[in-house]
Amino acid sequence: MADPTIKDQLVNDHAELYDPAILRRYFAKFDRITQHLARVAGEVEAEGRLTRTEARILGRYLSALSATFTALSWKYLMTGRAEGTPRLTFDRHESGFPVAQELMLMAIDAAQAEKHLAGMASEAELKDRMVRQIVRDLTVPRALQFALSQRLYYEALLAGGLFLPRNDPDAQWIGDVGPRRHFLVHWAVYDTQANLPVVYLLDVQDSGKKPLPNDDRRWPLVSQGIMAQSLTGLKLLTIAQGFDKDFEALHPKRLRRLTLGPMHSKDFTLQSGPISTVLAKADAPDGEDWALVWTVEDLISDREEDVKDGWFSTANRQIWKLDPLTGADTGTTRTERMVILPERPYQAMADLNAPGLRDLRKFVVGAGGRIIPAV
Repeated sequence: MADPTIKDQLVNDHAELYDPAILRRYFAKFDRITQHLARVAGEVEAEGRLTRTEARILGRYLSALSATFTALSWKYLMTGRAEGTPRLTFDRHESGFPVAQELMLMAIDAAQAEKHLAGMASEAELKDRMVRQIVRDLTVPRALQFALSQRLYYEALLAGGLFLPRNDPDAQWIGDVGPRRHFLVHWAVYDTQANLPVVYLLDVQDSGKKPLPNDDRRWPLVSQGIMAQSLTGLKLLTIAQGFDKDFEALHPKRLRRLTLGPMHSKDFTLQSGPISTVLAKADAPDGEDWALVWTVEDLISDREEDVKDGWFSTANRQIWKLDPLTGADTGTTRTERMVILPERPYQAMADLNAPGLRDLRKFVVGAGGRIIPAV
């Protein structure tokens, strides 16, 4: 028999949104947050901590995340208004984001979007039917409204540009380093355990005969290998060392993992510790009652060395620079946590000055959505 404590925890961690007004607030909150994230990426680029290429790539993933929330908002537009309509499930404890299964179902729907749309009435026809039902029967056309919401959902899926459970690798040529080509390989996943979007950036030098993205022998193996290792439970050091060993002509120089979340909100999520006190003390109005944490793990190669590889051969390997205090535990050169939050929660955080929050890099959302880096 399952442990009742674990069962209760699973039930409490995931919640369904079935009230239409609450659901609209949830999607509106994330619509604002994804816009703020893009502005924070711009601030980090201006500080020189992201290159223009890296900021552009990150912006693409943030746009995809926004498109995913837009699509889901159409899917659940009629929740609570018509009988039998679906409900969104989200992780209200450690994430604040929809559970990974929501994105898995969306990916399945996206693969069949064209087929679904072919069997649906057009938007104009559905709206015409609505008007005729209202005038003729004096009733609200709930079923037709639901049909239209699903059509708009499938149209959003067909348009593409979504953040999917797996966002396969791509490679951007940066330049040449001596005889080697320098690529920035990037990919993203929606972590099934944490229910959070995660972006990876890998700087790699290529000494192969063919450029890596054009090499139909190496690129599929590289893509499959890094996607299989894209688990937040794995240390960056483990991922980087495995990559370095598996691909002889590829020399990883820097690996970063950006975890976008969790999102905390007094209205939607269950939080503990100082962030709970901050949100309760801020008592901010709807739309300003949130804080989103953004974690950047960074692993940098210190140098290359030839090491023994078998009885009679050697191999070129990276020696990774680890944080002298926490590197053995975290497997990183450094780890930085940032928080994005509106002014009232920020003021409450500053007043509380709790040890667990002092080291967070803070970005405050000011008037008109302006991002203000806090000193």
